[in-house]
Amino acid sequence: MAAPQKSTQASPWMTLQQAAIYVATSVKTIRRLIAAGDLPAYLCGKRGLRVRRDDLDNLMRPL
Repeated sequence: MAAPQKSTQASPWMTLQQAAIYVATSVKTIRRLIAAGDLPAYLCGKRGLRVRRDDLDNLMRPL
């Protein structure tokens, strides 16, 4: 039986913990950005929140 192949591309979806590490901030800050409407978040299941990498990149643009 062959082992499942892993995708070479990174997933566009990130957990809040992954997003916080990606932009070097805290999970609390990510939650605040979501609550303020500055960062879209999507439900994954009943309780899991995910954010898109592109949304983070757009939010963290240089001035």
